[in-house]
Amino acid sequence: MSFPDLRVVIVLAPILIAGGWALFNIGAAALNQLQNFLNREEA
Repeated sequence: MSFPDLRVVIVLAPILIAGGWALFNIGAAALNQLQNFLNREEA
């Protein structure tokens, strides 16, 4: 792997990790809200 490729990976890795973490947290919150909504409809 040449230096430009390595630098691109070093720059993009934290951004991709942060984006994935944000999507994971948003997805978990969305699932919790959906479950709460469905539980309220049943009661």
